[in-house]
Amino acid sequence: MENLRRKLPPLSSLIPFEAAARLQSFSRAAQELHLTQTAISRQIRSLEDNLGVQLFDRKSRGVFLTDSGESFRLTVTQALFDIARQSEKLREHRAAPSQVVLSSQLVEAFYLFMPALASFHQQHPHIELKLHSTLVAIGDDSERFDVAVQTLGRASADHVLLFSAPDDIFPVCSPSYFKTISKWLTLDSLPQCRLLHYEAISQDFVGWDQWLQSIGAPFRVGRQGMSFNSFPVMMQAAVEGHGIALGWGMTSRQMLADGRLVRVLDKRLSMADALGVYKWHANPLSPTARLLVQWLQQLLLESKPVAEREQILA
Repeated sequence: MENLRRKLPPLSSLIPFEAAARLQSFSRAAQELHLTQTAISRQIRSLEDNLGVQLFDRKSRGVFLTDSGESFRLTVTQALFDIARQSEKLREHRAAPSQVVLSSQLVEAFYLFMPALASFHQQHPHIELKLHSTLVAIGDDSERFDVAVQTLGRASADHVLLFSAPDDIFPVCSPSYFKTISKWLTLDSLPQCRLLHYEAISQDFVGWDQWLQSIGAPFRVGRQGMSFNSFPVMMQAAVEGHGIALGWGMTSRQMLADGRLVRVLDKRLSMADALGVYKWHANPLSPTARLLVQWLQQLLLESKPVAEREQILA
C-alpha cells in the first residue's frame, strides 16, 4: 500500500483533470465542480509537476490535451468510472434489503402465512419477503419465485421439491353452532348437521365423502348442506356459524387457537405428504432463500398443529 501511494499522483487532482479534459476548458470545469478557475489551474499544474509531463496546451482560444494528456485521460476516466460504478453497487446493496419471493396457494397465504409472517420478520428483519398468492399450480404459472408452497401432486413442471410436510383434515365449526348440536352429535348423526362443501376445481382436494370413506364411515353425504366455490368463503361460513366444514390443520391453526373454530368428532384423515415446498427449477438457493426454507421447515414440520393440542369436542 505504501508503494502504491508513492506511485499515485495527488488523488484530489484527478477529478479536476477529468472535468477539464472532458470539457476542454478550465473555466467550465470550475463551474461544474463549484471551484474557482484559479483552483482548477493550480490542481492541473500540481498534477503535471507530479507526472513530469505537460497534459494541456494552453492557448489563447482554450486548453487542449497533449498526446500524453489524452493517454492519461483515457486511463483516469475509466478508473474513475469503475470506482463510481462499484460504489453505486455497494450503496444499492446497503440501501435495499435482501429480497425473496414466496409463491403460495391462496388458502395457505391467507390462513397460514399471514398469521405467521410476524415471526419471520422478527427473525429476519433485513429480508424483504414478497408473498405471491395464486390459484394456479406452479407448473402452469410463469410467475418467478424463489420458494413455492403448494399441495403435493399438483403440476410442478421441473421445479425441484425440497421437502414435503404432513397435514390433517378434520371437521370444524364455530362454538355457537356446536352448542346447537352438542347434545346429540356423533359420527352417525353427522348427516343431520348442516355440512359445508368446497367445490374444488382441482382433484387434490378432499371432500366430505372422501373423508368419510378414509375414516371407515358406512355412509356418504353427497352435497347436502351448503356449497361454495371459494375455500376462504366456506371457512368464513363456518366461523359465522352456518355449519360444519372440513378444515386442514395448517390452515385452521390460527382460527382454532383464537377460538373462532372448534374441532368436533375425534376423527381425522392424516396425510404424510400434504404440502410440497419447491425451489425454482435447478437454480441454487440464495442465502436469503435458504433462510426462508429454514423458517418454512420450522413452521410446517416443527410446529405442532393446534388441533393436536386442543380439546376435541364431541
